[in-house]
Amino acid sequence: MQAKTALASNLDTLLELNRDYLRSVENSDVQRFSEILADDFLCSLPDGSLIDRACFLERTSQPAYISNLEGHDVNVRLMGDFAIIHARTTFTARDGRAGAGRYTDVWAKRDGAWVAVSAHVTRQ
Repeated sequence: MQAKTALASNLDTLLELNRDYLRSVENSDVQRFSEILADDFLCSLPDGSLIDRACFLERTSQPAYISNLEGHDVNVRLMGDFAIIHARTTFTARDGRAGAGRYTDVWAKRDGAWVAVSAHVTRQ
């Protein structure tokens, strides 16, 4: 029973962190990202570039070029102190066009807290 409770608690935490991540993208919330990104965080962007935590935070500090960002079909794969989140996104681009994409975020539980260690983002 205790294992099921821990699993449910971790799943709830990861789902909330996933929502925080999306809100932080849309709201340029560098502070929240500073709290949830691991020091060794890396992100693969739609243009194929790979950026580190410092560059990601710098980019995040700029006004977001999308709005109405929503995650769909969120799939959390929990593997002990490691988790992968796959999801589909929809958003509105700065010019008003509808956009869509996918993301995969990798999370690790370090010192009792979940932190994002990697992200991969695609756009259509």
